[in-house]
Amino acid sequence: MIDSAETRKPATRTALRRGAFRGYQWVLLTFLLLGVVQIFLAGLGVFSLHGQDVGAPGETAFNPHRDLGFTLGGIALVILVLALVARPGARAIILSAALVLLTSLMQSLLAGLADNHAVYGGLHALDGLLILGIAGYLYAWSRRRES
Repeated sequence: MIDSAETRKPATRTALRRGAFRGYQWVLLTFLLLGVVQIFLAGLGVFSLHGQDVGAPGETAFNPHRDLGFTLGGIALVILVLALVARPGARAIILSAALVLLTSLMQSLLAGLADNHAVYGGLHALDGLLILGIAGYLYAWSRRRES
């Protein structure tokens, strides 16, 4: 009777992929909930002191929004890594990669450009909605796939 590591490897790999998929779902849900907080913080930044300095020089009411945005970029990267491990399908992996690019690169670029042109601020907000839409789609898809 052959009972080597090779015969146990597929079961372990499957367990790893299942665990990564479960983590993928939980991190997506966390991302979505923090996205709601992010919208609240954006509104708070707009309507409290209208972006004027508060506290230390250079500290504005938008600092919590900005800090959470960078955190969401890191969480998007975790989502991508979990998707790569879980291998839920090409669409989920591509959309997870798009989530990283939109959250990390595009949001920062649009926010920086918005200092000179308000239209980029509007695009920053629309990109935020697109990000939440993609995350929502991925989460809903993962729940349907589980059933």
